[in-house]
Amino acid sequence: MNTVGPYHNRQETYKYFSLPFCVGSKKSISHYHETLGEALQGVELEFSGLDIKFKDDVMQTTYCEIDLDKGRRDAFVYAIKNHYWYQMYIDDLPIWGIVGEADENGEDYYLWTYKKLEIGYNGNRIVDVNLTSEGKVKLVPNTKIQMSYSCKFFSLQVKWKKSDVKFEDRFDKYLDPSFFQHRIHWFSIFNSFMMVIFLVGLVSMILMRTLRKDYARYSKEEEMDDMDRDLGDEYGWKQVHGDVFRPSSHPLIFSSLIGSGCQIFAVSLIVIVVAMIEDLYTERGSMLSTAIFVYAATSPVNGYFGGSLYARQGGRRWIKQMFIGAFLIPAMVCGTAFFINFIAIYYHASRAIPFGTMVAVCCICFFVILPLNLVGTILGRNLSGQPNFPCRVNAVPRPIPEKKWFMEPAVIVCLGGILPFGSIFIEMYFIFTSFWAYKIYYVYGFMMLVLVILCIVTVCVTIVCTYFLLNAEDYRWQWTSFLSAASTAIYVYMYSFYYYFFKTKMYGLFQTSFYFGYMAVFSTALGIMCGAIGYMGTSAFVRKIYTNVKID
Repeated sequence: MNTVGPYHNRQETYKYFSLPFCVGSKKSISHYHETLGEALQGVELEFSGLDIKFKDDVMQTTYCEIDLDKGRRDAFVYAIKNHYWYQMYIDDLPIWGIVGEADENGEDYYLWTYKKLEIGYNGNRIVDVNLTSEGKVKLVPNTKIQMSYSCKFFSLQVKWKKSDVKFEDRFDKYLDPSFFQHRIHWFSIFNSFMMVIFLVGLVSMILMRTLRKDYARYSKEEEMDDMDRDLGDEYGWKQVHGDVFRPSSHPLIFSSLIGSGCQIFAVSLIVIVVAMIEDLYTERGSMLSTAIFVYAATSPVNGYFGGSLYARQGGRRWIKQMFIGAFLIPAMVCGTAFFINFIAIYYHASRAIPFGTMVAVCCICFFVILPLNLVGTILGRNLSGQPNFPCRVNAVPRPIPEKKWFMEPAVIVCLGGILPFGSIFIEMYFIFTSFWAYKIYYVYGFMMLVLVILCIVTVCVTIVCTYFLLNAEDYRWQWTSFLSAASTAIYVYMYSFYYYFFKTKMYGLFQTSFYFGYMAVFSTALGIMCGAIGYMGTSAFVRKIYTNVKID
C-alpha cells in the first residue's frame, strides 16, 4: 500500500494506514524499496498483509474486522466527503481505488470493504492488475465491519488472448494517447514551427543586411543607398562600438545566472533524451532521481560558463562567484521545499521530507556539486577567461541618448517573453496536467521538439530586441537580453494562476502552498534557462556584427 488523499489535491497524500484500515495476517513481504526520488515525492510503501501467491486463486476471504467507534467513523466520513482515493502497488504496477461514497443527500456514507483483484500474467511475469471495489457498507457508529478480498488470476489463453501484453509494454494501459496526441497538440507544434521560420528569416535578414553594409562601407567604401540611410545605421549601433563590450552591471550575479542557466539547459536536454530512451515513467521516482543525478554531474557546465564569463568581465572574486553559481539553484529549490515541508509536517502528510533525505541532499550539494563546479570554474577561467573582444572598450562610458518609450529596456524586457511563451503555451498545459492531475506524461519527443523551438524563438527574439536597442545607441544589452528572454517565466507563472483557478479543483493551505511554491521554482528555473540561452545567442550575434567594424 502507498498513500491515500483527496482526489482533487493530488500532492496532498498521507500514509495509507493513517485511515483506520486494518492489516492482513501476513507479516512481511519479500522486497520493496524507496529511492531518493521516491522519498522526495512522498512515496510511503507499507505491506498490506494480504497473502497473495503467484497463480494461486483466492476466493472471497475475510482477513480482518474493524471496530467502528466514533473516531474511526469520523475519519472515514471525512475521507469520503473529500473524495479520498488510495494507491497501492502489485509488482510495481500502480492501482487506484476509492475509499467510499456518499448518498445523494450527503447524509449517509458508505465504505467499500471488498477488494476484487484481477491479475493478468504473461509467462512468469505480472503484466496487468485491475481493482474492483465492492461490498458497500453503511458507516454506523459502534458496529463491526468485515474487510475482505479475493484475487483471480486469468490464464494467458483466456484473459490475455486479445491483448497479448508483453512485460515491457505493461504500462501502456496507464497512458492516454487520445489526450497527449490530440490534434491540438500537433497543431501547436506546427504553429510554433512556423513562428521559428518567421523569426529565423527576420534575424537572417538583419544579419545579412548589417554585414552587407559593413563590407560596402568599410571594405569597398561605397556610398549607402537611400534605404540604408533612411534606416539610420550610420548613426545607430556602430556608434556604440566602444561601449558595447563594457562589463555588465553586477557581473558576479550576472555570470552566476548565466552559468546556472546553461546547466539547467544541459540537465533538461539530457533528462529528456534519457526519458525518450528509457521510459522513466515506469519506475517510481525515477524521473526525479535521474534529474538530481544529472544536475550534480553537469555542475562543471555551470562553473565553466559562469567562471569564464566572470573572468572576461574582469571579475576578481571568482571564489565567491563559484559559490553563488553552485548554490543558486539548490538554495532556491531546497529553501522552497523546506518551507513547504513545515506545512507538510503540520498536516502529517507523506510529502514531508524525512530528515535523512534532507541530509542526503545537502551532502550531494557540498560533496558533489561544489567540487565539480570548482573544476568547471578553473577550466573556464584558464581556457576561455581572457577577453578577446573585436572592439576595444573606451575608458569613459558614452552617454545614452534619449529615445522613445517603447525602446526603453524595461519595455523590451516585458515584451520579449511573449513570443517564447506563445511557442510553449500548449505544451505547458499538457505538462501541468500530467503533474497536477492523474496523467502520465510520456510524449518526450514532443517535449524535445518544443525545447528546440523554445531555444530558437528565444534567441531570435533577443537578437531582434538587442538590435533595436543598439540602434537606439543604448549599449546595456547584456542584462536586457537576459531579462527579455527570462520574462517568459513571468507569463508561465501568470498562466499557472489561470490553470489553478479554472482547470483544477484544488483547495486548502497545503495544496495551494505546494502548487504556487513549486510553480515559482519551475518558472524561475525556466526563466534562468531562457535568459542564459538568449544571452548566449545574442552575444554571438553582437560579436559577429562588430567583427567587421573597422576603427581608424
